[in-house]
Amino acid sequence: MFLILKIGCLAAYALALAGLAGLLSSELASRMQNVAAVLLILHALEVVFMFKHVRKYRGALLVSVLLTLLFGLLHWRPLAKAQGSKQA
Repeated sequence: MFLILKIGCLAAYALALAGLAGLLSSELASRMQNVAAVLLILHALEVVFMFKHVRKYRGALLVSVLLTLLFGLLHWRPLAKAQGSKQA
């Protein structure tokens, strides 16, 4: 399920970039750019408010922040669940 949602996020970003490149109609490009902007804003807020989970990533912190910007809770939620199961 997470994979499908991650692909959806990537598709929204790809379509927004295609709109910027002039490959989409202006109406569709505008909509996709708005969708991508909203996703990025929400995910940026997630980085701030869920940073305690974002930093639990085993790799570099910058990579975790970038993954959270791209995927939001699809990235940090499994990290939070894994930490919760270790404490229980």
